[in-house]
Amino acid sequence: MPAAPLEVDNLSAGYGPTRVLEGISFSVPAGARLAVLGRNGMGKTTLLATLAGQTRRYEGRIRIGDANVTALPSASRALKGLGFVPQARCVFPSLTVEENLFVGLKGRPKTALSEAYEMFPRLYERRRNLGSQLSGGEQQMLSTARSILGRPSVLLLDEPLEGLAPVICEELMKAFAELAKTGGMTILLVEQRIQSALDFADRVIILERGRLAWSGTPEALAKEHATVERLLGVGGLH
Repeated sequence: MPAAPLEVDNLSAGYGPTRVLEGISFSVPAGARLAVLGRNGMGKTTLLATLAGQTRRYEGRIRIGDANVTALPSASRALKGLGFVPQARCVFPSLTVEENLFVGLKGRPKTALSEAYEMFPRLYERRRNLGSQLSGGEQQMLSTARSILGRPSVLLLDEPLEGLAPVICEELMKAFAELAKTGGMTILLVEQRIQSALDFADRVIILERGRLAWSGTPEALAKEHATVERLLGVGGLH
């Protein structure tokens, strides 16, 4: 599927009776790269989970391209072009790397697995290993590649660099940048490594207590030192 715009309008959501997000509205043009930033516990993961259909929605609307996916379950959203790489990675531990990737093909020919191996050569080397035998970085590569093989129009990445060695982080961010260059996917990235997120993104939103507190470009944010300190708790960006 080609990249599609994402539109979120007055979205409120949470878990059971607990509201986490309140009145969130933003839009992402087709092929754009959005960084979702904020301190811990401000609703970033809940936002991505809500877009993927995994929370309770109270109000609001979500559109992917021309499709209103607000009331659709997670599986139907995936068929409409939504890809989600969760923070927990969620690989199948008893399946091999290749079998995990095969799940993500969504009817595409098996030869398409080569796309994953070109992006992450390490997965090709480990293709016969079980998911449980991979390192954290390798599991992240596998989870990401599995989602990408389905050629989503919109890809959600929830803290893909968490707990990984710097060399693995660099490899993953390089792969995300290559994906973005193709213009074939609209990408939303939640990441605690703020500078990595800003280097990647062309648009930024910041959440504060479940509400949208700031939006703009990475260049504009870098000039607003007080905003960075207040909403992100870091002294400055380079």
